Amino acid sequence: MSAPATTSARYRDVFGVPEFRTLFSLQTLQVGGDSVRTIALSVQTFERTGSPVAAALVFAAGMLPYVVGGALLLSLADRVPARRLLTGYHLLRLAVTAVLAVGGLPLPMIMALLVAAGLFAPVGSAAVQARLPVLLPGDGYVLGRSLFSMTSAGAQIAGQAAGGLLLSVLAPSGTLWLAAAGAALAAGLARFRLPDAPAPARAVSTGTARATWQTNRFLLGRRTTRGLLLAGWLPISLSVAAEGVAVPYAGELGRPDAAGLLLSAAAAGMFAGNLVAGRWVRPDLRDRLALPLAALTGAPLLLFAFGPGLPAACALMAVGTFGLGYELPVQRRLVDAVPEDVRGQAIGLYGSGLMTGQAAGIGAAGALGEVMAPGQVMVLCGAATLIACLFLHRPLR
Repeated sequence: MSAPATTSARYRDVFGVPEFRTLFSLQTLQVGGDSVRTIALSVQTFERTGSPVAAALVFAAGMLPYVVGGALLLSLADRVPARRLLTGYHLLRLAVTAVLAVGGLPLPMIMALLVAAGLFAPVGSAAVQARLPVLLPGDGYVLGRSLFSMTSAGAQIAGQAAGGLLLSVLAPSGTLWLAAAGAALAAGLARFRLPDAPAPARAVSTGTARATWQTNRFLLGRRTTRGLLLAGWLPISLSVAAEGVAVPYAGELGRPDAAGLLLSAAAAGMFAGNLVAGRWVRPDLRDRLALPLAALTGAPLLLFAFGPGLPAACALMAVGTFGLGYELPVQRRLVDAVPEDVRGQAIGLYGSGLMTGQAAGIGAAGALGEVMAPGQVMVLCGAATLIACLFLHRPLR
């Protein structure tokens, strides 16, 4: 067994890999473009229908089918070459966004188009993530993964802000056409800038859905990979659930409009945690810090029992999400623990579980907020996170 690495990878090493630069650009274009598309389409729907519910459904429609795509289609990430799969995925995004930009569609048709694109979102993400361990061996993978996490958060925030700004200048249809142009650029980058590398998995006759189910059962049936998947899913899902009561908590402080500050503080903490853990912490130390960092995601939430004011609440949210840097060594261990020919699906399953768990956690916290004070719900989220870390101490260590 080789000795554990003691030095961190550097940004110039990661960005010195041409294919990584292309994948990084594709990820940024996708997250930013989808954020612009979502806000423009939500505004357009609200203007047409005057219904907040319809606007909210459109806003969430791209995420709702994520778990279905993860359950039925993920094996494509290991069975189709990355260049072909990503080119097709971004062409699908282009077609959907262009049809929406034309306008005049009834709400059910809009929802159907968004669901169609959302079904393949986890496959596209898995295809990108599966290339990182190949391109960035050793600690380079951790730094590359942290860059993706930070940039996805930044691109989502910037995309929503840009969407709002564009809507003040252009009509929603014009903003949607710009999002379509971004999808066209991504399709071109995938087709002409990615190498024609073969898929890692051998050709099989099993259907896509059946192959996906079989591999998911294999991954969840192994004690090692099951523990790593749960270690990645549960602390994040339980701690992030507290964001589901950010609005009512800010309302209790007499500042309902300040919920954005709480959520922005959480995003800033996550950005800082990935930056520090990915770049400035030695790999061997990062491995040892996985359990304490995971516990840090929940511990600050316990202090909401004392009803902190807005500045202290923002600080607690930021400190808690700083601990999300624990995810980096867990992901590294998962990549090392799975066979190469199912690596894409394993990473996709990890991502699908994260999105599903966070959505369920936020929804459950919101439901509890109907019968409990928001601060009490946050305390409960923190306690549940610490209990989960206790049960998952082996894979976290």
